[in-house]
Amino acid sequence: MRDLKGVDSVLLIELKSCCAKEYNFLPRETGLKLMESAATETSSSGVSAKSRDTRVEELWTLTSFFGYSTQTFVQAVNLLDRFLTIMKVQPKHLPCIGVSCLHIAAKMVEDESNVSPTHELIRISQSKFTVSDLCRMEKIISEKLSVEPEAVTALTFLHLYYSAFTSLPAGREEIPSIGRLEAQLKACLCRFVFSKAKPSVLALSLIAQEFEALQAVMLSKIVQQIQRHLKIGHSELLHWKELVAKCMTEYRSSECNKPDNKKLVWIVSRRTAQNLQASHFSVPGLPTIPERSWDESESEDSCEDLSSGEDSPCGSLGSDGEGAFFPSTFLSCRK
Repeated sequence: MRDLKGVDSVLLIELKSCCAKEYNFLPRETGLKLMESAATETSSSGVSAKSRDTRVEELWTLTSFFGYSTQTFVQAVNLLDRFLTIMKVQPKHLPCIGVSCLHIAAKMVEDESNVSPTHELIRISQSKFTVSDLCRMEKIISEKLSVEPEAVTALTFLHLYYSAFTSLPAGREEIPSIGRLEAQLKACLCRFVFSKAKPSVLALSLIAQEFEALQAVMLSKIVQQIQRHLKIGHSELLHWKELVAKCMTEYRSSECNKPDNKKLVWIVSRRTAQNLQASHFSVPGLPTIPERSWDESESEDSCEDLSSGEDSPCGSLGSDGEGAFFPSTFLSCRK
């Protein structure tokens, strides 16, 4: 603690305590290896790493759609990874498991008034299971994992580290916003490889590579002091820091930023379809808008976005997946 004399001692004690508890919330290593060996999304041996990543990206999108917090998303991913590594799951059940994990996390983290109803969550996620299916799955997950609201995750450490750095008198202007760091953490959690990282190490790796990108020498030295305080090996931190940097580069690439044009598919009853078809011919025509009412400086292309209202909320990452949240040094990196 002598090297970190500028940091609140209570905060340092809490960091130590969380390090001791983080092992209780790690996915099972044998289960992670089985997921790696399941090469395809339809593998009979269980859920593959690729299908897991696809599901987590959809959870990110649903989190943004419903306005849930980062904590809800991180908690949901933690539940998903832990459940998939202790249970042999058929790929067809993965959508129900993913949405169930998000709903459990939302009920633990969000205000009751902000939690979306189950039927709405199922509808927006375009899932084929029922409300009763979701309730049964939530019960199974809760029983198997002994769900706790105060799970120690990478976000737990990210907030503790951030509090430690912002409490220091020097270098505060160089510290990126917590929103930026949270967005980068969510990007990492969409990659299966980071399921193997200890939360304390992943969070510190993310901060360390950010400080290096900003060339914040003093803050990088404090990272090393925290590393020694928590007894995190140099090679371990370096390994995950390189993987975090690689992940950030991939998210800044043009390939990753290509839009997904998947559309919502509305399923309606025959009676509703007939009513819609009949009403289509009874809709009165709207009057023509005079050309003079348009701003002549705008092009015709300026209104094309109005036709994209039916884009699937699960078709791409949430709004915080945009480039502004990622290190500026990766702006020139392209695949």
